[in-house]
Amino acid sequence: MASTPEAPAHPGRRRRPSRPHRAPGRRRLLPGLALGVLLVGSLAGIGAADALRFGAPAEQAAAPPEQYSTALPFDLPDPRELRASGKLVFAHYFTPYPLSLDNQPPRNDYYARHYLTADGEQGKHRAYGGLLRDRPLPVRPETGEWELAHLRQEIRTARDAGLDGFTVDILAQSGRNWERVELLMRAAAEEDPGFRVQLMPDMTSLSTTPAALADSLARLARHPAAHRLADGRLVVSPFKAEEKEPAWWQRTMNELRSRHGIRTALVPLFLDFTPEREQYAAISHGFSEWGSRTHHRQSGATADTQRAHRLGKIWMQPVSVQDARPNQGVYDEAGNTETLRASWDAAIASGADWVQLTTWNDYSEGTHFAPSLHNGYAYLDLSSYYLTRFKTGTWPKIVRDTLYLTSRVQFVADAPSTSVQPKVTEPREGTATPRDTVEVLSFLTAPARVDTVVGDTRGAHRAPAGVHARLLPLRTGHSEATVVREGRSTTSVASRYPVRRPVDRQDLQYYAVTSGRSQR
Repeated sequence: MASTPEAPAHPGRRRRPSRPHRAPGRRRLLPGLALGVLLVGSLAGIGAADALRFGAPAEQAAAPPEQYSTALPFDLPDPRELRASGKLVFAHYFTPYPLSLDNQPPRNDYYARHYLTADGEQGKHRAYGGLLRDRPLPVRPETGEWELAHLRQEIRTARDAGLDGFTVDILAQSGRNWERVELLMRAAAEEDPGFRVQLMPDMTSLSTTPAALADSLARLARHPAAHRLADGRLVVSPFKAEEKEPAWWQRTMNELRSRHGIRTALVPLFLDFTPEREQYAAISHGFSEWGSRTHHRQSGATADTQRAHRLGKIWMQPVSVQDARPNQGVYDEAGNTETLRASWDAAIASGADWVQLTTWNDYSEGTHFAPSLHNGYAYLDLSSYYLTRFKTGTWPKIVRDTLYLTSRVQFVADAPSTSVQPKVTEPREGTATPRDTVEVLSFLTAPARVDTVVGDTRGAHRAPAGVHARLLPLRTGHSEATVVREGRSTTSVASRYPVRRPVDRQDLQYYAVTSGRSQR
């Protein structure tokens, strides 16, 4: 059985009107591998057992996805064309949550037994109803080097969506998370020589010296997948770079060059890109920040990009989908897909050079774009549309009617009994006003009527050609939407998970489904 060493969860970072780059501090989450309780989730919140009961059998969910050429509302350009644009899109890879932790059948694997239930890991997550509310899209057990096979699968998924690579969160310099980083580097080289892995030492987790960090980075740099610029410099993008002064990073780069012969392009990622971060300009190739996870705080991207460019640096813009952290007791109001669309629009309008999806697979924060049990490929498919515009400079032509349906599975004001879940999750300070809505996001080749069902309420609206979002009040039960043109249905979508009352644990993530893929 694979082990999962302790690893911290990322903090939220928020823009505030009075000081637009302030962010709260990090609280640590330490997922470990307990060997005791082997119970599948017993709570009524949508966990592994509920997912199977409500029509998402793991064996079917593990089947190969449809080709991207038919799953998306547009024709995705050839990956070589996208890569030739010079614009780069990465996704933040968080090593504690690979596709599988133990290579067991999904109904009874480590995610099902310990992370999706309050009783898992000897009850250490009971106070907040379990560590996770979602999991990677289940996969069948593999033979041979199963971890390598799973990482290669994730790389294929990211590449096929148009991504250039992963920024890998380096949480440790030894142990299981370190081993996964090295295995990811190997998997990338074997699966696709063009797929890049950008090194991101996590300075909230690492306690190290410039020489020791240089040694670790040099070891990873030996892999051909390590992201390098055209001039051969190794890209290093430390998470929370402000944890160390510029002189500390200069010593690290000196160690890399003098002892290992490696020239470095430093792209520090700050929790917030405040003006004082300009002191890093002399040693940096570019800048980035972690960004906001709520839709009404995306307006700072242009100023950030312009400031970086004025200093002669590239800018890597964060793009996010949502954020809900039961273990930390906070969530951001994502507004269905508004945060995803607003952060992509900010990256496009600002003239950013690179994009980082934050995150690929941090399920403890609910920030994942990777295909998951509750969202399928919906958020990644949506990103492929905006990614194509970001890279090519042209909005792709919509050639297939496609619907994306999002909602929570409970009302935001509904809370479980404190005897069941003592630690409740509250909206983070400064986030958008929480709302109870179903969003029907349509991508249409021509105007059409969209028929809707939300619980026991039927409705209809006219949607124009192109992209259009319609909000409807949340109700208990399932939701559906159908595109009707000239009296004929062209596509339809239905939620796979019902909205329920009462609730036995909080689950404040938005669930998504797309008509572009089979609804299992």
